[in-house]
Amino acid sequence: MESKCYVCHNPSTDHDSRIAPPMVAIKSHYIGDDTTKEEFVTAMWNFVREPSKDKAKMRGAVKRFGVMPYQPFSEEEIKLISEYIYDFKIEEPEWFKEHIEEESKGKMKYRNDGKASASSASAKANTPVERGLQYALNTKKELGKNLMGTIQKKGTKEAVTFCNKRAYPITDSMAVAQNANIKRVSDKPRNPNNQASTKELSIIAQYKKAIANNEEYKPITEVENGKVTFYAPILTNSMCLQCHGTPRKTIQPEVFKTITSLYPEDKAIGYDVNEVRGMWSITYNQ
Repeated sequence: MESKCYVCHNPSTDHDSRIAPPMVAIKSHYIGDDTTKEEFVTAMWNFVREPSKDKAKMRGAVKRFGVMPYQPFSEEEIKLISEYIYDFKIEEPEWFKEHIEEESKGKMKYRNDGKASASSASAKANTPVERGLQYALNTKKELGKNLMGTIQKKGTKEAVTFCNKRAYPITDSMAVAQNANIKRVSDKPRNPNNQASTKELSIIAQYKKAIANNEEYKPITEVENGKVTFYAPILTNSMCLQCHGTPRKTIQPEVFKTITSLYPEDKAIGYDVNEVRGMWSITYNQ
């Protein structure tokens, strides 16, 4: 849920800065007194596999944020996420309970029942991999929130300009806040400053091979002189292809023109979904 949903549905985002409702709002809208787990899971998958205004139960959210863009999630992923939401009490904003009761004028119940669970987003990360993942996910959420917000409000062309001006400052601010050195590197960088080193290129190649062969892959950590270096792949989804897909196919002409203007040495095109776009390379004190 954190890696697939929280880029847009993060519970910690303040009310006025949201680009999508928190996941607990979805839980309250889709679960009633008599809703079974099977019914809830089926409803989640029916919407996510082909989002549309007609299917939406959250009319207010659609009016404010628009229809959720299609994402190439598998049925198994959505099933696991939905079952977790149904079974457990999940993270929620402080304002949510009062908000939903006021919004529905008492017609809708606040629903966040289930077993207590310490979310890994708020739980202390103990292992090197957990810490690295936490740093990467927190940074991904912040970048994704700002990027998706720009796309929703101003379109993909302006999102390219946003990335050019704001991606580095946001990443740097997250690095300072988390006391880590956070980089996003690639074998096909858009910005030359994101060019992977020889060692990073080797690890990217390992991830590409594993994913292309549908093999299991895991983050990599290395410890040296009291410092941990964490590596994990960055994979493409359908949204990425608006700027990293194929020109005149998934990249619109005006978007491609902006890309070539801002990034004359760009190599970051030609991707399809579920491909290795790059890699997190994060260093922090042990």
